[in-house]
Amino acid sequence: MYYPEPISRLIDSFTKLPGIGPKTAVRLAFFVLNMKEDDVLDFAKSLVNAKRELTHCSVCGHITDQDPCTICQDESRDKSTICVVQDPKDVIAMEKMKEYKGKYHVLHGAISPIDGIGPEDINIPGLLNRLKDENVKELILATNPNIEGEATAMYISRLVKPAGIKTTRIAHGLPVGGDLEYADEVTLSKALEGRREL
Repeated sequence: MYYPEPISRLIDSFTKLPGIGPKTAVRLAFFVLNMKEDDVLDFAKSLVNAKRELTHCSVCGHITDQDPCTICQDESRDKSTICVVQDPKDVIAMEKMKEYKGKYHVLHGAISPIDGIGPEDINIPGLLNRLKDENVKELILATNPNIEGEATAMYISRLVKPAGIKTTRIAHGLPVGGDLEYADEVTLSKALEGRREL
């Protein structure tokens, strides 16, 4: 062992974070050692407070420090539309756009039989309950454009079809500013599929 036990444990803690490899973990650990003690304590408090004070909204599943969340409490939002996303980060991305004015539903994952994740393991039952109670006219399926996201979108659309709720899927295809020659076949196929009249 190259490092004293306290720094070794700190390095191990950093490597548990996504995208942090062993070298970055060492750099972060030594950076923390060089910080002022007050800053380290503030950092530690922020971690603990985020874990203790945040919960999931009982209505939509988004992360919040109050229940229901501010989006679900906002009476000015369009209650007839629910945008279904996989992760709370997706809600934040949509809100940054400032164009969507409906409600959300966070699944906290996607159907993935390979990983043993079925419909009952994500927040689909919560969505079905909302569809019974709320006057929803459209579900926008904004799951990720990968195999799991597509499977989840297809599963939900089949479930809600008998209820007569309009179900739409966000468009996939070429990013703005992207070059056609660098796009893969699936992306090009989706872009062609989602073409619209000008």
